[in-house]
Amino acid sequence: MFAFSASLRCNELRLTSLLVLLTSALLSALGTLIALRLGRRLGLVDTPGGRRQHTGPVPRIGGLGLFAGFFGVAVWLYLFGPLKPEHRLPIAGLLIGTVFVFLFGLADDRYEFKAAPQFAAQIIAALIAITATVWIEEVTLPVFGFQKFPWFVTYPLTTLWIVGMMNTVNFLDGLDGLAAGVGGIAALLFGAHMMFKVDQPQIALYALAFAGACLGFLPFNFSPARIFLGSAGAMVVGFGLAALSILAPARVATALLVMAVPIADTAWQIVDRWRRGQSPFRGDRGHLHFRLVDLGWPPGRTVLMYWAFCAAFGALSLLTDSRLWKLISFLILIAAVGGLLAALSAKNTTPPNEPDSK
Repeated sequence: MFAFSASLRCNELRLTSLLVLLTSALLSALGTLIALRLGRRLGLVDTPGGRRQHTGPVPRIGGLGLFAGFFGVAVWLYLFGPLKPEHRLPIAGLLIGTVFVFLFGLADDRYEFKAAPQFAAQIIAALIAITATVWIEEVTLPVFGFQKFPWFVTYPLTTLWIVGMMNTVNFLDGLDGLAAGVGGIAALLFGAHMMFKVDQPQIALYALAFAGACLGFLPFNFSPARIFLGSAGAMVVGFGLAALSILAPARVATALLVMAVPIADTAWQIVDRWRRGQSPFRGDRGHLHFRLVDLGWPPGRTVLMYWAFCAAFGALSLLTDSRLWKLISFLILIAAVGGLLAALSAKNTTPPNEPDSK
């Protein structure tokens, strides 16, 4: 289906990008239809209660469809696409890590592991990425300029980024369409940045394949959801975003802006749970999206607001090259979300100890 040359001309690049996006979306949709039947047949469903707002059993293996859409196209690109030799090992790490987190997530959807095995799997996923040189080795900071890290900084920093992103997406997966939509928006912005800002169209195609997989799954997951991402889907989205944000220069800054609201929410919840003597990995209704719903916001409107913030601040990273303005924007968002959560916590607008449906 795809025919590539060493140097992609503009029209060829546009056509290829569109084909990648649409093909991954189609595969994701077909895989999700299969997952719908398979989830019901195997009894892999979420029942109402806890954080979940649905009224009946809903299959929770939507990650199968999303994985099929991304992995199918990504493997094709790896085998037949335009990939520079120096990118082959990192992309292999992306693919192997995605397979690992997907398989572990499926097992988690079946057996519902505790927090410790989940955290161990996230560490292993980070080690897979690091082994394949998917790491944060250098950054360019406002004021301080270009910084190249030694290995004893690179390895922990990369692990923290990947584990943090996977937990952020996991916590984000509480309202229908929220995590998949944010993941799709982020991947689209990553692809646009790689293609037009840093001239890495070969890597951009993998981001577009990831975006297409999220978008193909989304119609089945938006409110009222017919299927949930489940642990497999959330882990694939989290690991995929973390790895893709590392694979080309300046992507981490874009990811920070796109994910600023979820990252701030996650950081607040971890600190707040530690303060209350609870596990930071324990699910509850203290997250911002749940608090807004408990205040009377319709779930669909809350999800759309998240999408709008992620898209707007992600677009800002495309429109400005100023690292200082990116940093200021990120800090403003972090402060705003933190202040809002502090105010809501002071008013005790939601029962923070209500457990996850799992």
